[in-house]
Amino acid sequence: MATKIRLQRGGRKGYAFYSIVIADVRAPRDGKFTEKIGTYNPNTNPATVDLNFDRALHWVECGAQPTDTVRNILRSEGVYLMKHLRGGVKKGAFDEATCLSKFEAWKADKEKGLDKVRENEEKIQKDLAAKKLEAEKKVKETIAKKVAEKKAATVAAETEAQAEEEAPAAEVEETPAEAEAPAAETTPAAEEAAPAEA
Repeated sequence: MATKIRLQRGGRKGYAFYSIVIADVRAPRDGKFTEKIGTYNPNTNPATVDLNFDRALHWVECGAQPTDTVRNILRSEGVYLMKHLRGGVKKGAFDEATCLSKFEAWKADKEKGLDKVRENEEKIQKDLAAKKLEAEKKVKETIAKKVAEKKAATVAAETEAQAEEEAPAAEVEETPAEAEAPAAETTPAAEEAAPAEA
């Protein structure tokens, strides 16, 4: 029986999520499998891989053939490096402790690289958020200016209307005063006429 290490698709439409499985080469993609050894989520940056390292190494050493994508995943997780180092131990090139120290050094270096990628991603997200905030502030400022201009125009129109209302009222008030003035003039003339008669 030819054994393959391959991806089994899951997730929803437009958001693929994969299981890493050991399956017979004749089985359908999402069909029967021998063992599930991990998951792969390509939707994150960097892609998230949850792998049972020991079982993956066991199956690779047993001769299971990975697909191209799974081979890249296993390389990035260090399965093929550990297989290579174990081959060196079997041949007597170095001992088990050296093998483990070399693998740990490689793993630490890889983690540093992943940390840099995560930091860059966070920085990009922060920059985008800052740019969005700046754009929103500019939009709010322009809206505030327009509102202030509109309020100023409304206040000016109201003051003009009040000035126009006060002007006719002043004219109306002057008219009764003028009517009272001739009456006042007639009164002194009548007073002068009265002493003359006397």
